[in-house]
Amino acid sequence: MSKPYQVVGIGNAVVDVISQSDDSFLDLMGIQKGIMQLVERARGEMLYAGMTNRTQAPGGSVANTVAGLGALGLSTGFIGRVHDDALGRFYADGMQADGTDFVNPPVAGGELPTSRSMIFVSPDGERSMNTYLGISAELGPEDVPDAVAGQAQLLFLEGYLYDKPKGKEAFEAAARLCRQGGGKAGIALSDPFCVERHRDDFRRLVKELDYVIGNEHEWQALYQSDLSSALEQAAADAGMVVCTRSGHDVVLVRGDEEAVVPVTEIVPVDATGAGDQFAAGFLYGYATGQSLEVSGRMGCIAAAEVIGHYGARPEADVKALFRAAGLIG
Repeated sequence: MSKPYQVVGIGNAVVDVISQSDDSFLDLMGIQKGIMQLVERARGEMLYAGMTNRTQAPGGSVANTVAGLGALGLSTGFIGRVHDDALGRFYADGMQADGTDFVNPPVAGGELPTSRSMIFVSPDGERSMNTYLGISAELGPEDVPDAVAGQAQLLFLEGYLYDKPKGKEAFEAAARLCRQGGGKAGIALSDPFCVERHRDDFRRLVKELDYVIGNEHEWQALYQSDLSSALEQAAADAGMVVCTRSGHDVVLVRGDEEAVVPVTEIVPVDATGAGDQFAAGFLYGYATGQSLEVSGRMGCIAAAEVIGHYGARPEADVKALFRAAGLIG
C-alpha cells in the first residue's frame, strides 16, 4: 500500500521576513553577521520595525525543505504550530499554496504570536538571522497527528526542536510513529550551537534514525573531532550520513557505500535556504529510489538554484534542472 505522504516534515513554523542591509546597519543594530540568533519578543519587534523593503514568506528550515519537495511534485505534509493571527494565517495559506499540507490548523487563543525570523541580507549574500520563536516553540506531541506521522514514507525532523522539552517529545513521537508504520525517519542537525546544546541526545539519535544530514561544522561539533574522524564515527553509527561542506565536495555514506559529489562554486545572491534546499534535492532522490551519488547531485542543483536569488524557496523548475543534468528522464 502506498503512503499518503511521501515526505512529512516536523519543525518550527517561522515566517521569514527578509530585508537587504549593509554591514554598518548590522553594527548599529548589534546584529552578529552570518549566524542565527534567537531574540526575545521586544527585540524581535524592534528589528521588524527597523527593516526596509520587507518581503515575507513561510519559512523555517524543515518547512523550506518540505516546500521544495512539494514543488518537485512529491506529496508532502508539514507538522508545525502557528497562532491564529495575520502572520499565522499567511503561513498556513502559503504552505498550502506551495503544495504542502499544513496539517495543524492555526491555534486560536493563547498569548504567543506566530514565530518570525528577521533576515538581513548583506551585499555579499550573507544572511544574519534573528529569530523570535513565539508559538512554534510550543509544538508538542499533541500536535503530531498519528495518521500523518504514522503514514509517511519519509519523516524529516528539525534539530532545533530539541531546544524545548515539548518539541523533543513531539519529535520523538513523530519518529516513533513513522518507523512503526514502516517509514524512515531522519534529522537535520540544524547548526553547531544546537548540536553542542544537545550532543548526547543527537549522538543517540544518529544511532536510532535512518539518515542524518549535517554540514562539516555540525558533524565536527557532534563528535568533537576533525571532520575525517567525525565522519568515520558517524558512518559506523548511522544508517546514512550526508555531509555538506561549503565550497567543497558533498560526502554521502550508507554502510559500505560512499559517494563524493563535487560542488560547482557560484557567488550567492542570498545564501538563505542553501542547506534547506540541498536537503530537498537529496530527499527527492532518496524518496524516488535514486543512488547516493544522484541524490547528492540533486541536492547540489537545488542548493545552487536557491542561492541565485533572494528567499529560501525555489523559483525555477528544479525538476527541469534535474532533467537538464541528465539525472531523470
